[in-house]
Amino acid sequence: MFGIFLDVTGRKQAEEGRELLAGEMSHRVKNLLAIATGLTAITSRSTSTVNDMARELTQRLTALGRAHDLVRPLPGQTTVAAALLGDLLSVLLAPYDDLGAFSGRIRVSVPRMVVGEMATTTLALIVHELATNSLKYGALSLPTGLVDVSCSAGDDAVTVVWTERGGPPVMQSTAPAGYGTRLVERSITSALRGSIQYDWAEDGLVVTLKIDPERLAV
Repeated sequence: MFGIFLDVTGRKQAEEGRELLAGEMSHRVKNLLAIATGLTAITSRSTSTVNDMARELTQRLTALGRAHDLVRPLPGQTTVAAALLGDLLSVLLAPYDDLGAFSGRIRVSVPRMVVGEMATTTLALIVHELATNSLKYGALSLPTGLVDVSCSAGDDAVTVVWTERGGPPVMQSTAPAGYGTRLVERSITSALRGSIQYDWAEDGLVVTLKIDPERLAV
């Protein structure tokens, strides 16, 4: 009995690799579409004109893009994509600190800490909302305003403190929370298993974020 035997191991491995890549790409695209759909709905309800909606939606998506660039896997990388918390905050806040008089008015002081891809997306949305509100109503709305972002890590929680000083007098609004605020609260509680607290101090807003350390690395 005669026959020919061919080793197809390499071909089979290549096919499995392509299937794995296709599945991963499909998963990522679906996630991005879900995020974009949610942001579009939220932005449409929180703006009154088409131009405002286009501007705010573009800013939110751009913030996500900057965060994604930090955790984009490199060719041949086998570990989970991650970024350093300090790098993430600096990249996200750079546009707000590079507008003429704003230069040098945002200070970031955090320990060396790894942030996973999922947490990076969530933090990008949260930081963007805080910075945008500061630009509209808080410390960054005046030339004398400063924003300080600090962080401490414990076994139970990672605490990020956003402190504004030198801006206009602030007071807690009695109106129902806007969609941006609700987005932040929902993101911190569901995605990061944490909490958010607002201190409407007379000399500036202080926002304290509590994050589950395990969720921060995901």
